[in-house]
Amino acid sequence: MLKLIGKASKKAGLEPGALVFVGEQRHEELKISIVDYDAGHVDEREETDIDECLPFRDTPTVTWINVSGVHDVSAVEKLGACYGAHPLVLEDILNTKQRPKLEEFEGYLFIALKMLYLERESAELIAEHISLIVGPNFVISFQETEEDVFEVIRQRIRNDRGRVRAAGSDYLAYALLDAVVDNYFVVLEQLAERIEKVEEELVSNPSTETMQTIYSLKRELIFLRRSVWPLREAIAGLGRSDSPIVSKETQPYLRDVHDHTIQIIDTIESFRDVVSGMHDTYLSSISNRMNEVMKVLTIIATIFIPLTFLAGIYGMNFQYMPELAWSWAYPGLWAVMATVTMGMLLYFRRKKWL
Repeated sequence: MLKLIGKASKKAGLEPGALVFVGEQRHEELKISIVDYDAGHVDEREETDIDECLPFRDTPTVTWINVSGVHDVSAVEKLGACYGAHPLVLEDILNTKQRPKLEEFEGYLFIALKMLYLERESAELIAEHISLIVGPNFVISFQETEEDVFEVIRQRIRNDRGRVRAAGSDYLAYALLDAVVDNYFVVLEQLAERIEKVEEELVSNPSTETMQTIYSLKRELIFLRRSVWPLREAIAGLGRSDSPIVSKETQPYLRDVHDHTIQIIDTIESFRDVVSGMHDTYLSSISNRMNEVMKVLTIIATIFIPLTFLAGIYGMNFQYMPELAWSWAYPGLWAVMATVTMGMLLYFRRKKWL
């Protein structure tokens, strides 16, 4: 649960706009990639110094600055001050537990969202906080680590595929949003495979590990819903925005991404229903197994009731019991007990209790 809400207590008592990194502290080196382009050229650079980003603010071309390492508070503060970002925006960039949202400011837009992965080895859901500052001729993206799903966008820019080179910064922001949302489908496919495996376990051999997997799936689906539901609202607001940054030509593409988020939410809700049903199925399976065990034990106990009665009678120490003097008394008693046992088993089989 702490992983879901984050350690927001680090900001308790601080004034609004105080820049404090909230999240998992990383020690990776700050990396900055700059892609400056227009219809006729592409200039791509890898930097480690924020000062190299400052001259691109007033260029007529579109500039995409990607910063990997929001744990570096001074770098975020310096870059934000250069591009006129509000202190509260910088505060949200440094808060990796910030919910997805859209905010409009004079001269730029701010978008917060989550980039999601499923680790192949542990199958753990990993969420990375992404922030976008979209200006008239620039997009600044902030992320926690160097890993991302934006490489396909870089390839489009390098190879001049699609309309990204001919469009403005608003279309670049759309392309980044679309890449993140498309990766949600990859995560959902991997979750679907895990759900199918759990369903097979429920049918064949449910165990306590199966129940733990079900609870893990429920937590991950809750986190997915928390990540996508507000993002749907943010993208819808971006498509309806009156900001001059968002052109009319880009709005149909934003509506398409909005449709994708609705589809993802519907899939998540379906998965939640399936997982909730799996929880009920597990409890029913365990209950049925317990009933089968109790049924067998009850039959065994019922069979031994008359046997115990017979053994109890002939186990009494009365002096005058004529059967005790018979030469065939002992095997005869065993024969009676065997006959009673077989008769009861046949009766149970006829009643279909066995």
